[in-house]
Amino acid sequence: MPGPKDLDPSSSPRALLGAELRHAREKAGLSQEDLGNRLFVSGTFIGQMEAGTRRMQPEYARLLDEALGTGDFFQRNCGAAAKSRYPEHFAEAAEAEAIATAIRHYAPMLIPGLLQTAAYARAVNRAFAPTAPEETIDEWVDGRMERTRLLGDPTKPLLWAVLDEAALRRETGGRVVMAEALHHVADLARRSRVIVQVLPFSAGAHKSMDGSLKLMDFEDAPPLAYFEGPGTGRLEDDPATVVQLRFTFELLTASALSPEKSLALIETLAQDYAHEELP
Repeated sequence: MPGPKDLDPSSSPRALLGAELRHAREKAGLSQEDLGNRLFVSGTFIGQMEAGTRRMQPEYARLLDEALGTGDFFQRNCGAAAKSRYPEHFAEAAEAEAIATAIRHYAPMLIPGLLQTAAYARAVNRAFAPTAPEETIDEWVDGRMERTRLLGDPTKPLLWAVLDEAALRRETGGRVVMAEALHHVADLARRSRVIVQVLPFSAGAHKSMDGSLKLMDFEDAPPLAYFEGPGTGRLEDDPATVVQLRFTFELLTASALSPEKSLALIETLAQDYAHEELP
């Protein structure tokens, strides 16, 4: 299995920890598969920790110190690498998203975080935590808006979003908020910054009716899939599972409206919200 490129240790604590892990593994004369066997994980998993696409958890830090003879180095340092402004269940996925080269996302009930406006994000977070202090909501919204800066680069990552029609018609935050949110999605699509398709109600039953789906590709690490539910989230790296989920996404795109027809529908609904004429 080819190793990742050299990482810039100054870029983040996780990058430093990944670089140190690779150095310690190679010094011990172990392949990623060899080390994975000692931790009862795959070599792919080790490669993802080295590349920074997967967080080093305390239980693995302890096993790494034992397997590599590094004292308590990884146990002492994994805490700093794990610090995040995102909720625990989403932190690892958000950090992987930040270095992905391509993101494919099916959203059944809401506009995906990377495409949200601040007002829409506030409405979503307030609904998620109706009793949270305002400063907590502010922090969550700031974190979500920070994620959207990924789209400031004109070419990467590739973002391909399939939005269920339900996400467009669910009035989140009020009509003014929805009009702004849909105009924002349409603007990104018109500027060719994202590919957006709408899965219409008329498509009927489909392969991902039980939830959202996010697939992420990386330059120097295997792809990941992410599943999310209320207050929970899970990254999946099993190659066979990721391949099957990619097929699921392809089926969704085949059932969805074309990008051109999707854009027309999004803009029509945005105008309807703006003029309070939603049918």
